[in-house]
Amino acid sequence: MGNPMKIRAAVKDGVTEVKILMQHNMETGLRKEADGKLVPAWYITDVTAQHQGRTVLEAQLGISISKNPYLVFGFKGGAAGEKITVSWVDNTGDKRSDVAEITA
Repeated sequence: MGNPMKIRAAVKDGVTEVKILMQHNMETGLRKEADGKLVPAWYITDVTAQHQGRTVLEAQLGISISKNPYLVFGFKGGAAGEKITVSWVDNTGDKRSDVAEITA
């Protein structure tokens, strides 16, 4: 399991804005070490965010995303005190899921 994500979610005028910082090395599998060996591919493939059992974001990532991806999105609905759950899966099968509370 990877390092915890930093998630901030705030609702304003009926729209909840979510900011996520995922801590992940995101290796492409194309970079070589000093000895010429390829660094194995290791990157997030899928990201999902859920609010009240409803999926509000589904994203597919790949090798072109930089280390420690930062993602911002918004959705209609949400209220202060409710929870949002963000999960990711990488190409090695590693998974991470974190929960944040929506603020006003």
